[in-house]
Amino acid sequence: MSNPPGCGIQESAVIDGVDVDAVAAAVQACPDVSGLDGGKFGEVASYLPGRKVPGVVIGDGRVKVQVRSRWGVPAPYLAAMITAVVAPLTRGRPVDVVIGDIDDPPGTPPAGAPGSFPPSTRSGCE
Repeated sequence: MSNPPGCGIQESAVIDGVDVDAVAAAVQACPDVSGLDGGKFGEVASYLPGRKVPGVVIGDGRVKVQVRSRWGVPAPYLAAMITAVVAPLTRGRPVDVVIGDIDDPPGTPPAGAPGSFPPSTRSGCE
């Protein structure tokens, strides 16, 4: 029996025996992960009743996690950390870690802020 809409109880987040919310929470708890990354068009996500969880995909016997990394974190280190944290939740499935984006270096002004450079309209070096 499902819960009536708007009652505040979240539908199950289990896909093929893997709790998507638990995987997402474990990944986001990693200190070198800036956040889960759903991809440029939101294509990396698990779709659940009434919502989606970006950055986590369960399918084809694998678990895919796509993240935004903090600046300066070596990719192999981050991938190993995420794999170790998520492995107990995946019921033995292989974990694929994708670093979809990286934070800007500390002290970099946001685009459009005073002192920042406008986006380049030129292609390549001249």
